[in-house]
Amino acid sequence: MNEKRVALVTGGSRGIGAAIVKRLAHDGFHVVAVARTADKLAAVVAEVAAAGDSAEALVCDIADAKALAAAVEGVAEKLGRIDVLVNNAGITRDGLILRMDDEDFDAVIAVNLKSAFVTIRAASRPMMRAKGGRIINISSVSGVAGNAGQSNYAASKAGLIGLTKSVAKEFAGKNITANVIAPGFITTDMTDILAEPIKEGARAMIPMRRFGSPQEIASVVSFFAGPDGSYITGQVICVDGGMVM
Repeated sequence: MNEKRVALVTGGSRGIGAAIVKRLAHDGFHVVAVARTADKLAAVVAEVAAAGDSAEALVCDIADAKALAAAVEGVAEKLGRIDVLVNNAGITRDGLILRMDDEDFDAVIAVNLKSAFVTIRAASRPMMRAKGGRIINISSVSGVAGNAGQSNYAASKAGLIGLTKSVAKEFAGKNITANVIAPGFITTDMTDILAEPIKEGARAMIPMRRFGSPQEIASVVSFFAGPDGSYITGQVICVDGGMVM
């Protein structure tokens, strides 16, 4: 069995996911970073190694449920444990609901919500054998408050909250916690491409008048994954500068 605690992070190749991978590796975990893009994953793992920490890349299409389940089971078999699961992978296919087609709705649900169901089902087995574990799901303030033009995304992220609360109740007696982090506007490549007037309008809705950083999300993941988060389960923490209160 791997002596280091193992954390598996989906969507670990960029933005918030990459920050989570680096933070958990810094915290002493061996991190398995999962994403579709091999070169970006390799770059994140190289940064972790350069810092003297431990991580590996696992290339997988998150939307392929069978491949994803097999990948998670393979990690548990290879490393002998999964102590922390972070479901961070997500996509957007924005549009008004009257113009949204079935494919755009289904694609977002598959990546943002079903993938979390698949990874939780697979990772919970080694967690139960180990008599403990942490499940941390990255939702969004859109899942808490809704957002016009994002009915598919908001539905997937709200579903993630319901999934987490149900899982928390199922696994609490097994010393497995499950919690949600709901980021607001975070500075990533997804927000970098927004026009400046849109960014200004977004900042005006945030009481702290700024976007958050990926590291500020990663720090909350670190808390939930560490010993100080041991008695918290079924909770939703909005990391949004006060946008949703």
